[in-house]
Amino acid sequence: MIGLFMFLGGLFLFTLFITMRVQMGLPAEGRFVTVMGNRIHYLEQGKKQNSESTILMIHSLGGVSQNFSYSVLGQLAKDHRVVAIDRPGSGYSERHPRSSASLAVQADVVAGVIDTLGLGKPLIVGHSLGGAVALATALRHPDKVAGLALVAPLTHMPKDTPKAFAALGITWPWLRKLVAWTLATPMSILQKDKVMDIVFGPESVPKDFPIRGGGLLGLRPSQFISASADMNALPDTLPMMQQQYPTLTLPVAVLYGRQDRILNHIEQGQGLADVAPTAELELIDGGHMLPITQPDVTAEFIRRRAAL
Repeated sequence: MIGLFMFLGGLFLFTLFITMRVQMGLPAEGRFVTVMGNRIHYLEQGKKQNSESTILMIHSLGGVSQNFSYSVLGQLAKDHRVVAIDRPGSGYSERHPRSSASLAVQADVVAGVIDTLGLGKPLIVGHSLGGAVALATALRHPDKVAGLALVAPLTHMPKDTPKAFAALGITWPWLRKLVAWTLATPMSILQKDKVMDIVFGPESVPKDFPIRGGGLLGLRPSQFISASADMNALPDTLPMMQQQYPTLTLPVAVLYGRQDRILNHIEQGQGLADVAPTAELELIDGGHMLPITQPDVTAEFIRRRAAL
């Protein structure tokens, strides 16, 4: 028993060391706003005045706002006011201890960000899980959204959990925290190549993704805890949302890579286009991380939608 505690203690100290190193090397770059008790970190570029329109960007499961600031945000900021948020609990945003991770609550937080920052009716860009949050926002707050530009979005409950996210299926919060502060970080380091091949493949991972794209922030326990909570909360809202897609009236554009290894473009992309009357699906060759691997294509896709 003493040996077990020493082992767990060693893992905790290693995780703490990595966390401190990561946060020193990648400090928060943006500003903060408090919405519904959640401290939300956001990046903003572009001019508030004389911009063609405002764009609000929401990252994926386990992702961070730097996934967009890697390239896409800067490209769009030339003509638009662009804001990219860290979802509650992700990146440098903090989730209120009593706040739910459900898509409904996250959508309400997004609506609060829109009001607090004075974004008007932005075009909402959502990548992967961020696409589900964007859809939830459009369904719950249609008066606050001009349209949706979804990149490899989660739109339906997946038939199978992607192997890269299998470890996130912990349902007990206490066990989630224990794993986050002991096993999650060292295992993420050991399995990095295998996981990145699934997440990015068949495209390669850019060498500067860990720093420029915020990839190293995923090694922190808070990121594991938040991602696990987000994934386990999906059944609370997503199945009900699927029944509401036919009621969408605002413009919805979907960009998907045919070789996506995380989400099935037929199940998720075509599945939405088949039931949402205003949804249009655009397929390209590529994987799941299009904002990183194909930023020019992603930015142009968003730019076309913002011009409508």
